[in-house]
Amino acid sequence: MIDLEIGIPLVPLRGVTVLPGMKLHIDLSRIKSLAAVERAMTTNGMLMFVTQKDPELENPTLDDLYTVGCLGLIRQITKLPNKVIRIYVEGRTKAQLMDAKNDKRPFLVAQLKDYPTLQDVSELTKKAMLSVLQDELIQLAEYDQSIKQELIAKASTAKELDDFIALMRAELSLDYEKRQKFLECKSIHDEFDFLEEHFQSALMIAEVKANLTKKVRASIDKNQRNFILREQMHIIEDELGEEDSLDEVSEFLAKTEALEAPDYVKEKLRKEIRRYKTMSQSSSESSVCRTYIENLLDLPWNHCSEDKIDLDLAKEILERDHYGLTKVKERLLEYLSVRTLTGKGEAPILCLVGPPGTGKTSIAKSIAEACNREYVRICLGGVSDEAEIRGHRRTYVGSMPGRIVEGIRQAGVANPLMLLDEIDKVGRERVKGDTESALLEVLDSAQNEHFRDHYLGIPMDLSNVLFIATANDLSEMSKPLLDRLEVIDVSGYTTNEKFHIAKEFLYPKQLVKNGLKKSQLSITDSAIRRMITGYTREAGVRELERQFGTLARKTARVIVSKEANKVRVNEKNLPDYLGKEKYLPDLVNKKPLVGIVRGLAWTSVGGETLSIEVITLPGKGDFYVTGQLGDVMKESGEVALNYVKSIASKYKVRPQFFEKNDIHLHIPEGAVPKDGPSAGITMAVAFLSAATGIKVRPDVVMTGEITLRGQVLAIGGLKEKLLAGIIAGAHKALVPEENRRDVEELDAEIRDGIEIVFVKDMKDVLKEVLLMDETHPKRA
Repeated sequence: MIDLEIGIPLVPLRGVTVLPGMKLHIDLSRIKSLAAVERAMTTNGMLMFVTQKDPELENPTLDDLYTVGCLGLIRQITKLPNKVIRIYVEGRTKAQLMDAKNDKRPFLVAQLKDYPTLQDVSELTKKAMLSVLQDELIQLAEYDQSIKQELIAKASTAKELDDFIALMRAELSLDYEKRQKFLECKSIHDEFDFLEEHFQSALMIAEVKANLTKKVRASIDKNQRNFILREQMHIIEDELGEEDSLDEVSEFLAKTEALEAPDYVKEKLRKEIRRYKTMSQSSSESSVCRTYIENLLDLPWNHCSEDKIDLDLAKEILERDHYGLTKVKERLLEYLSVRTLTGKGEAPILCLVGPPGTGKTSIAKSIAEACNREYVRICLGGVSDEAEIRGHRRTYVGSMPGRIVEGIRQAGVANPLMLLDEIDKVGRERVKGDTESALLEVLDSAQNEHFRDHYLGIPMDLSNVLFIATANDLSEMSKPLLDRLEVIDVSGYTTNEKFHIAKEFLYPKQLVKNGLKKSQLSITDSAIRRMITGYTREAGVRELERQFGTLARKTARVIVSKEANKVRVNEKNLPDYLGKEKYLPDLVNKKPLVGIVRGLAWTSVGGETLSIEVITLPGKGDFYVTGQLGDVMKESGEVALNYVKSIASKYKVRPQFFEKNDIHLHIPEGAVPKDGPSAGITMAVAFLSAATGIKVRPDVVMTGEITLRGQVLAIGGLKEKLLAGIIAGAHKALVPEENRRDVEELDAEIRDGIEIVFVKDMKDVLKEVLLMDETHPKRA
């Protein structure tokens, strides 16, 4: 019996828990632990072993130790290098640690309390518990080979539950945390629960491991069996003389050798065919592998069509199918000229930008015919998944190459003309990767020679592909993508251009489409011009073509119903076929007015005129803006107003006028959003006219951005804006001086249709539009 009243040296343990009955070696190196051992050897050889909660602590306090430990007797001491001693101890009894003091000693002295195990079950219950634990240990031993037979023999012959538990304390392999939990059990029932839970958990883990091992072994045996059977089948086929009949693998190998492709492609094919040959035909992986091989074999790696280097024929084809589009045609003929001189030439990557219906998509077909190339169209509108461009990774059944590789496969040649339609409408959600970034490699002539589709996994040469992209608006496209494109503006058509297109292209096309002869439907020139101005309002000719289609269908009905043999459409009877005119001309004002000025605007479907209205009314100097204006346009209005305030005194407007009056700016058609800075000078003129009462010339339209100093800056979309001014009946257009070079490139039809005046600052603008010779009131 150990007297707990006397102080016993304390040794904290890291990662080790001592249980009663255990015999084990413990290495000690801390100074206090060494001193505690030295003290114990001079007395009764007893130490109190308590486990640390955190094994990493070097100098634990009382709070860092578990409260229940084990008294142990030192049986042997061995000195090791580096001031380490190894003690062989025997666990004796549990005890509760109440306090630990050093009392000026180099070690801690434990103040202990007895921690007995309560006998809280009957003898009958103990026997039942013993039987349960013995059975579970025997079951566990069937799976766990690490349990020694000697332990099983001792446990099976135990007569008392206490003896069995003592044996488990001494012999059962547990980690230190579980041993601590075992040590802290307060009663026989707690110790039984601990052992029963441990055995059940270990038994479940052992059963799962055994089942997994069994399944793996069965799978390996099945694969080996299938391999042996396949080899036997090959031998049987050879013995029967059927080696001449090509199986699927032989067919793949034959196609690989005949394929026009780089060596790395053929090597990849041979490797995949070898894999496919050893696979079970019923496995999903076999289907994935076969599809991959077939896709590689279907691609035209080195098979190219021969370019038609005949400039006269190419020019004839382009002129035959499209009216105008001079820059596009010139750029293509330049490319063909380089091919004629060098025998090669870097394929241009063109981007045709313009309003809908201007022939961007259809000219790509003509270019393909002119170059003798296959035509492939890929619509990118709304595509937001990067895998649509780069392909899906070959990790699941159903994965396929991206649209670029699939387009080349459909074309059957490695150098088709590939139209990337609506490239500006690529989805930008970036939920499944960045589609625009994926296009960077495709459209970079320095990189696309080694384009790597995720599905193929090997490089594919796209440098021979002639890429042509189309877009309506480049403002939302990323700059890196724009940098890779050679942008060509395809602006809207003039009325005269639309007339020629209608007469030479749209009218004959609809006759053929609706099964009519030229003699059965005739349309006068005046009727065509009325269709252009009264039934369509667009930069292109798509709606105009629909109107011709309506005429052709009504004519077909008249002829089939035998009401007449032919139909003649003129300007007078045109409404009988197409109904009332849909669009009234947005004409300029007929007389000079105060505070109303006509500006020019550009939209994605062409140019328009904007009537900007300004009124002044008594108030507190507030500024109101209506008409659904965007932030940029609002800021431009504020700049224009502040400029007018700075010069108002020159026009006899007193400073108090802007403090005692509110100013209201309105742009009609409030349901239509408007934005941009190009209406700056128009708003400035309207502000000054409203403030001074000076009337504005009604036949003048204008466009230009204004600065606080009154400078007029350049704008875009000039051709469409001037066309809108001509249609509105304006006689004069004020254009920024910086846009002079743009005007020089315009067709003579536009330059002659309206007087163009270049302005540098607001002085030039006001001189052209204000009717200064009329009297006007002074504004107070």
